[in-house]
Amino acid sequence: MTHTKRSFLAFAALLAFSTSAMSMDMIGNCELSGAKGSIPIATPAKAGQFTVQTSLPSPIWWNGDTPEAIKDGMEYCMAAEIAWRAGFDKMEVVNVGWDPLVAGQTSDYDLTLAQVSITDDRKKVVDFSIPYFSSDIGVLTRADAPVDAASIKAAKVGLQQATTGASFATDTLGLTNVQMYPDQGDMFTALRAGQIDAAMTDSSIALVEQMTTEGKSVVVGQYKTGESYGAIYEKGYANGATIDKIIQAMIDDGTMKKLGEKYLAAAWGKDPATIPYFE
Repeated sequence: MTHTKRSFLAFAALLAFSTSAMSMDMIGNCELSGAKGSIPIATPAKAGQFTVQTSLPSPIWWNGDTPEAIKDGMEYCMAAEIAWRAGFDKMEVVNVGWDPLVAGQTSDYDLTLAQVSITDDRKKVVDFSIPYFSSDIGVLTRADAPVDAASIKAAKVGLQQATTGASFATDTLGLTNVQMYPDQGDMFTALRAGQIDAAMTDSSIALVEQMTTEGKSVVVGQYKTGESYGAIYEKGYANGATIDKIIQAMIDDGTMKKLGEKYLAAAWGKDPATIPYFE
């Protein structure tokens, strides 16, 4: 084969690869699998785009500290796929505080994804999508000072205010030596500093922190609650039923499973089901 012919073939292969890469449907770093506009919504919250709320920081689910920096993550790519199938290639991420998010005090968005557990109390002020993820409540401690099902009763436990984990710890378990924090970041910082003995939050979130600290924090147990995450819609949002159809289609065609395998399973380092359950 001549040098000229080899060069031509190499160029042709490069051109084919480039064309393929350029034709790939992407939002951020998310490779989109559905057809654009296959389940369109009529009128978005903001014209010409899909608007998604979350509450940062939320590593693995939203990879980045600011909306502008985030290009992937479990919920980011879930939102991107929903936006694409709804007919949009532009997606805006808006960071809001946890308390107003779950209290229905924000507006002008199409959906919220922030690992929010579906509860009857929250349904009074917001609408929820169909469930897209199941989670129990994990107990995170320092590896050099673990607690167990018995000692947690007397331990100082950190909780994020206005969460189902906080309600479960105080109302169901009856814990009284607790410290409330406005967000997960403050709670985890307090645990690392030894200001609290344990932190309780969703097992999935606790496992992310375990990986982040490279084993200095450990999920020593969990409590079964039967919780499920749902996307939040503004109360009475007209497009909720349509977005539910998109989420269900993503579950049925395996998109949600693939996102979970890519972002969650690899990050957690273990199956949550292997964590022992406290009684």
